[in-house]
Amino acid sequence: MSITGSRGNRERPGLNQALAACRAGDTLVVTKLDRLARSLPDARDIEDLTKRKIKISLGDNVHDPTDLVGRLLFNVLAMVAEFESDLFIRARTREGMQIAMAKGRLRGKQPMLSPAQEKHLVALHHGGKHTSTEIAQLFGVARSTVYRIIKRTKTS
Repeated sequence: MSITGSRGNRERPGLNQALAACRAGDTLVVTKLDRLARSLPDARDIEDLTKRKIKISLGDNVHDPTDLVGRLLFNVLAMVAEFESDLFIRARTREGMQIAMAKGRLRGKQPMLSPAQEKHLVALHHGGKHTSTEIAQLFGVARSTVYRIIKRTKTS
């Protein structure tokens, strides 16, 4: 039985069907360890293979999960697969952010209020008729936002 699955699907019904189809003494052929288990806890959850005496073939090597050395190798390979997966995710995220920045699409968090609303907020505050809490409720923002806008207008 061969496993090729989607890394995006957490449920992975194909994997569950393949594991259910394996019988005692079978060898489960996996193209890459991260197709079988995405993390070390995932790999440990596959204790069913050990109980059913199913061997795992990764590339050219066959690992017997009932053997101590086979279990050790399986856990080490699972740790390496998890580490490699995390590295690739970080690298793809950084690459995507650089592309977005180059296109001018990565601008960070947008302000809660428009410049016109900020001017109105400052005018209400300087008028002295409203408290900071009332102004915050009026504009639907936190009091800290009111204080930050007022401080920003004092410095500029």
